[in-house]
Amino acid sequence: MWRKAAHGARGLVSEDIERRRFNGGAAHIYECANAFQASLASLETEPMANYRWAVREAADILVRLFHPMMPHLAEECWAALGHKTLVASEPWPRLEADLLVENTITLPVQINGKKRGDVTVARNAANAEIETAVLALDAVKRALDGRPPKKVIVVPQRIVNVVA
Repeated sequence: MWRKAAHGARGLVSEDIERRRFNGGAAHIYECANAFQASLASLETEPMANYRWAVREAADILVRLFHPMMPHLAEECWAALGHKTLVASEPWPRLEADLLVENTITLPVQINGKKRGDVTVARNAANAEIETAVLALDAVKRALDGRPPKKVIVVPQRIVNVVA
């Protein structure tokens, strides 16, 4: 979870900096920091080693992300994390693109052209699996009122239309 959030923020902040949208970059940094804080606050037991490693990686990435906008604070944070070098001499964090791809997607479900709900399925789900999940939704069952649908149209990774 943490690695995805940090690398997602890295991608968004990089785009914002390239386009000179520093306010957007700062907003993405705040979102990442807030998620970081919520994750740490939700811990009830001593975290496992792999969790601690992911949090450390995320903290390092976060500090390098806000360095262009707040260099003095970034250097203080970098030193507090135990680094002996300057953050200014560190390379920009590498993007791990496979962490940016979500395993599930949420598709809107329309019945006779009106949105009635959403369904979350695996990104690589077959159309038959998506259709089964859609027909199991309470909103779809109510709209169909016990009748079978005339047609179910699945636009992969976009939308599902049910014709009643």
